[in-house]
Amino acid sequence: MGRVIALANQKGGVGKTTSAVNLAASLGLLGKKVLLVDLDPQGSATSSLGVSKKSLRFSAADLLISGCSFENARLRTRFKGLDLLPANVSLAATEFDLIETDGGEAALRRALSTVRDDYDLIILDCPPSLGMLTVNAMVASDGVIIPMQCEFFALEGLVQLMTTIKQLRRRYNPRLAIVGILATMFNNKMELATDVLAELKRHYPDRVFETTITRHERLSEAPGFGMPVYYHDPESPGAAEYMLVAKELLERI
Repeated sequence: MGRVIALANQKGGVGKTTSAVNLAASLGLLGKKVLLVDLDPQGSATSSLGVSKKSLRFSAADLLISGCSFENARLRTRFKGLDLLPANVSLAATEFDLIETDGGEAALRRALSTVRDDYDLIILDCPPSLGMLTVNAMVASDGVIIPMQCEFFALEGLVQLMTTIKQLRRRYNPRLAIVGILATMFNNKMELATDVLAELKRHYPDRVFETTITRHERLSEAPGFGMPVYYHDPESPGAAEYMLVAKELLERI
């Protein structure tokens, strides 16, 4: 049975989607069969793989609410070992539909239960909130990766997210584990960034990924070309960093 890993952080702009897309693509390059699930109504993960959100016939919203089959909603991508469950703005209304649905917090878990055996890993890209879509991701997952910038307020947000994970583990999903904290958009020339990273490692010594994701031009521009950074520029630092994170993830799980 494939492992389901959510990338979650209630704060936006922390490199969550960039990490989900590039981690999923790197795992595919390592020979794993991977499904990337876009749970963000902005559909950034979908666009980052070169898929037009306007052209979607079915999306994650249809799978969660309308009874659409997984086969109809899933897209095969042009990237090795990588499938996509895409999203667009229609997913925004799904948040409210799930609240009003009996057992709505487990809709994604039910939807993925029939295809978990088809994949080695299923990567969930959560929206930047702790709403019903993120709750669905946590209930469906075996583990959570928390991408975060090394800045002061990120530490406060991390404490809140840890509390939420504990509550969801106790109420809905006792197997939910924190796989790791991934430092993103790191600038080692900034004293604050290095101080925050040091604090993270001091408080969570076994949970911080050894590899940090640094700021690089190729990593930022790859989504505009509709491809993960490894396919955009395999020699770039971002491609190497996410490959190292993918290898460490496989060791951790």
